[in-house]
Amino acid sequence: MKKFAVLILFVCGLALCGCGSSTKTSSQNAQSVTSGLWGAVLAGGEGDASGAVLGFITNFTVNGDGSLNITQFSFNTNPAGTNSQPCFVTESVSGTSSLTTTTGNEVEGSITYVVTSTAPAGNTLTLNGTEVGSSITGTWTLSGGTGCTSGGTFTMTKSS
Repeated sequence: MKKFAVLILFVCGLALCGCGSSTKTSSQNAQSVTSGLWGAVLAGGEGDASGAVLGFITNFTVNGDGSLNITQFSFNTNPAGTNSQPCFVTESVSGTSSLTTTTGNEVEGSITYVVTSTAPAGNTLTLNGTEVGSSITGTWTLSGGTGCTSGGTFTMTKSS
């Protein structure tokens, strides 16, 4: 009987060894998988307020509280051979997320990404999307001054 009890304790000990602090929760895994370099392609709008002008590249990390720590942002278009973005000469960026990992180890949830112009002041580009795997799709709106109001759809794809 003692041998059986020792065997049970040994098996239980082995089982507990696999339960260390390095195991990621669903939320931590989603944060880890989502963090990285993304490219956004926007469709819709017209002129300076069109998706053709407002596409961008970004690099961010998802923080534990769901906020995005954005370390890189740049519009990736060059309309009419210039580097100007009339609705966004300079900008600040922020974002939030609510992500989990499915039982199939796919990331899913919602992301909001906001670009606010600091010059000229008053223009705001807001993307509201749903992430599934390495793709985020949703809608965008641009609100602000003359010529800087529009909307459409977008797709963000994570660089591998």
